[in-house]
Amino acid sequence: MIRSLATAVLVLTATAAVIDAQAPPRDAVLKAAREVIGAARYATLSSVDELGGYLYSRVVDPFPPESNFTIWIGTNAESRKVQQLTRNPRVVLLYFDAPRQHYVSVMGSATVVRDAKEKARRFKPEWKAFYKNGSEGDDYVLLRVSPSQLEIVAESLGMKNDPATWRPVTLYLP
Repeated sequence: MIRSLATAVLVLTATAAVIDAQAPPRDAVLKAAREVIGAARYATLSSVDELGGYLYSRVVDPFPPESNFTIWIGTNAESRKVQQLTRNPRVVLLYFDAPRQHYVSVMGSATVVRDAKEKARRFKPEWKAFYKNGSEGDDYVLLRVSPSQLEIVAESLGMKNDPATWRPVTLYLP
C-alpha cells in the first residue's frame, strides 16, 4: 500500500506540474483578474449561514484589490453577512463583466474590521446616504477579504477554461 500511495503522489505531482506548465504566468493571471474586476465594479458576496447551512449571496460595492489581492468591503454592522462571517469566515466574491462574458471568483476568509482609522480610509462619499455618521458611526464596518485562491475565465485576455472540464484558470494565493 505504501508503494501505491507513493506512486499516486508521484502521478498527482507530475499531473500538477503539467497543469502548471500550461497555465498562464502568475503576473498575467493577476493582471487579467484586476482588469475583469475593474470592468465589473460590483461583486456578489456569498457567505454561509451555519444555522440552516445555506449560502447567501448579495451584491456588494468592494474597493479594488490591494497589491496582495486583499479586498475591502464596507457594510452595515447589523447586516446578516456580518453575523454569518462572525460564525464562518469563508466567502466567495464573484465579479462578472457581462459585456465580455468574463468572470473572476475570489475565495478566501473575511474578517470584520471596526478600526476607526481603517473605516475612515475606506469610505465612499456616495455611501453617506446609508450611514448617518459616515465612516465614524458604529453602523459602518469593513470586511477584509483575505484571498486563498482565485479563478478566472476571460478568453479575450488569454484566460481560457479547460474545454473538456470547463475548469477555469486557478491561482492559489499565499
